[in-house]
Amino acid sequence: MTFGEVEARGWDAVDVVFVTGDAYVDHPSFAMALLGRVLESDGYRVAILSQPDWHSCRPWQTFGRPRLCFAISAGNIDSMVNHYTANRKVRGEDAYSPDGQPGVRPDRATLAYCQRAREAFKGVPIIAGGVEASLRRLAHYDYWSDKVRHAIVMDAKPDLIVYGMGERTLSEIVHRLDAGEKKGPGLIYRNGPKGASHKLNLVPFSPRDLRGIAYRLGAKEELPSDQETIVLPSYEEVSRDKQAFCRMTRIAHQEANPYSARRLVQYHDRERVVVNPPALPLTEAEMDHIYGLPYTRRPHPSYAGRPIPAYESVKDSIQIVRGCFGGCTFCSIAAHQGRIIQSRSRESVLEEIGRLAAERAFSGTISDIGGPTANMYQMNCSRPEVRDKCRRPSCLHPTICKLLVTDHGPLIELMRLARRSPGVKRVFVASGVRMDLAQRSKAYIGHLVRHHVGGHLKVAPEHSDPEVLRLMKKPPIESFESFARQFAQASAQAGKEQYLVPYFIAGHPGSDLHAMIDLAVYLKRTGYRVEQVQDFLPGPFDLATCMYHTGLDPMTGKAVYVPKGTRQRKMQRALLQYFKPENYQEVRRALRETGRTDLIGDRPDCLIPARPPRLPDHRSARHLQSRKR
Repeated sequence: MTFGEVEARGWDAVDVVFVTGDAYVDHPSFAMALLGRVLESDGYRVAILSQPDWHSCRPWQTFGRPRLCFAISAGNIDSMVNHYTANRKVRGEDAYSPDGQPGVRPDRATLAYCQRAREAFKGVPIIAGGVEASLRRLAHYDYWSDKVRHAIVMDAKPDLIVYGMGERTLSEIVHRLDAGEKKGPGLIYRNGPKGASHKLNLVPFSPRDLRGIAYRLGAKEELPSDQETIVLPSYEEVSRDKQAFCRMTRIAHQEANPYSARRLVQYHDRERVVVNPPALPLTEAEMDHIYGLPYTRRPHPSYAGRPIPAYESVKDSIQIVRGCFGGCTFCSIAAHQGRIIQSRSRESVLEEIGRLAAERAFSGTISDIGGPTANMYQMNCSRPEVRDKCRRPSCLHPTICKLLVTDHGPLIELMRLARRSPGVKRVFVASGVRMDLAQRSKAYIGHLVRHHVGGHLKVAPEHSDPEVLRLMKKPPIESFESFARQFAQASAQAGKEQYLVPYFIAGHPGSDLHAMIDLAVYLKRTGYRVEQVQDFLPGPFDLATCMYHTGLDPMTGKAVYVPKGTRQRKMQRALLQYFKPENYQEVRRALRETGRTDLIGDRPDCLIPARPPRLPDHRSARHLQSRKR
């Protein structure tokens, strides 16, 4: 991470410089560590440029000219999501920075980082990746500027975008750059000793044939005719026509199956963005190799013990799967990690637990054993020949696919072995549990409740309204109620007092004030008091974001109600926490606007009392909230 460390290793140059908006933490939950270790295992010399000052290109020159490429990422999450709340307010903390310090990366970090890399060393290939680049690979609606923006490859101008989980793709790109040609400004160069170069004849940039990449194709360049291609509505079309935007979104999501996806092309004026089919899922052996690399599992020593909030929450966690086949329309996991589950072997997981338990600082508690979803381990389609052609966006909605393997047996056995590992006292499940899947296995629920819940278990029913849940691609609220009964029964049998922590979303497309009032009534009737509220945040590429922008369901073309504006969103948020005195006026306003004054009064079934509650110290709700912030 410093030039002094490069010299200490005896390197005369570095091969790849990773530029990241996150603090450098050598833990497999952090992308730059995982990708850096993969390239290191391939024999390459890797440097990490973490959270550089982007106001000049000088930090990009820290390690000298990289022999092969710059690999650039905004960080583990989109930089705009990192900076701003759903209400477009600046966040007070950056969870991926030492001490949670905000403001250490720019807005739209991929653009700034690519620009500085070009300024630092002309002709060095620039490979951009990470969530920000991945989800902006096509023209997309940007919530923060409230407009349709170009595909990120047009604005950031890297040589390639690696979208999705990029270990195999990036490794192949670096190998090709090392062994063959790399792109310079208008010429192709072959690497010489210590980074020296000499000119070769002009040839195509060879990594463009890889899966899992997107690139910019000039007006005079020809598109290879080696595979079937779909031409999407152009940037100009989707910018002015919401029907065209829906068509683009629908096609992009239908072409997400790596086994059957076709190449996508989208015109931006006379130039084109080319998106090759997604990378194939990693095999179990590849997953084992990646997670078995020698991570220190600690932040870089230069931080001198300054806490990094995101690290503190995952430092003793074990990831056993990646991907999600749930298909929730407001979630980006499937768009980035894929909807085909990729699992590690039992032996690989137990070896990592053994390494963690051997650390002197380990307390004996594994904080989480899971992934994007806790209970999808080794679940896949029972008929690969059908899977390879399937274009269904969710294996669970509207019903669980009859071809899906839902056996929790392998997961139960892995959890049993994990908690019996030497040096391990407790193993918790902190990842969200998919309740409709869990109910397929009474044994799993019993095992989970008895051994792996530390008093509270996170679940995500998200809403109670049937139409909103349909638009979310979530199961009916009855599924949550059934799971809650089984959870309570299993907890009682285990002699434990344990609780579910349900998550609900305010402001999602389809959710009007009537739906939110019904949800508030449901919460009061069932006794749940929501302490944390999720405001719907339209992230790029998501189906729900398309609904938010267009007012249409991209899969059906039908109109969808969209709550917009600060006033509407404040009322929806307040209804989820109707019991808080500071929310009284917003809840009252929502009830009066919808004609539900029957819920204002002193009866047990009312949401709020007839008279406003007295706030502490007679302060206004706004002043009270300001003090809390």
